Amino acid sequence: MTDPAAGGPAPVRILVCDDHVVVRAGLLALLDSAPGIEVVGEAGTGEEALALAARLAPDVVLMDLQLGAGIDGVETTRRLTAGTPAPGAGRAPYVLVLTTYDTDADITRAIEAGATGYLLKAERPEELFAAIHAAAQGRTALSGPVAGRVMAGLRRPRPALTDRERDILAQLATGLGNREIARALFISEATVKTHLRRIYGKLGVETRAGAVAVAKEQRLLP
Repeated sequence: MTDPAAGGPAPVRILVCDDHVVVRAGLLALLDSAPGIEVVGEAGTGEEALALAARLAPDVVLMDLQLGAGIDGVETTRRLTAGTPAPGAGRAPYVLVLTTYDTDADITRAIEAGATGYLLKAERPEELFAAIHAAAQGRTALSGPVAGRVMAGLRRPRPALTDRERDILAQLATGLGNREIARALFISEATVKTHLRRIYGKLGVETRAGAVAVAKEQRLLP
């Protein structure tokens, strides 16, 4: 990116999306002092971020994960990265997640949705600025703790599920109950319950929601 008028690199155009007004104001003040960064808009909801991105064509969207009512940061990220670029933009914006949440499930969901980077709000300003510039070039930017979790997840052996257990887990992820799963797979409800107990044991969870979360985290679902 170059600035034709100045003959140097153009500033990275940023759209900030965070539902907390005070946090958003702090980010705007911080980014205003950053070299080579220009904030072109701010949004408090995912829907607002989508509308502004379509109109303003930012290079990078700084995205919180939890956005209150409406679609969350993960779904907003998915729509931003998969959508049609704004008029005049050569591509869809890159998304850099900035959040307080660092669970394996949150990290996995954000990256699978298309996020270029994942930072924690505890990062130093210099780290944030560097990550924004990296994201604007399409390079991955991860906080140290996040990178550690990603590497640990890659090294962790996946549970050895049978084909039938994977079928049931996939049905479980769609929100079906035991009876509906039994009908879909042409097995008895008792068989479904038996398989679920085995799945819970292999994944180290005790609930349906826990099983789905771990399955997504470890990419066990199709």
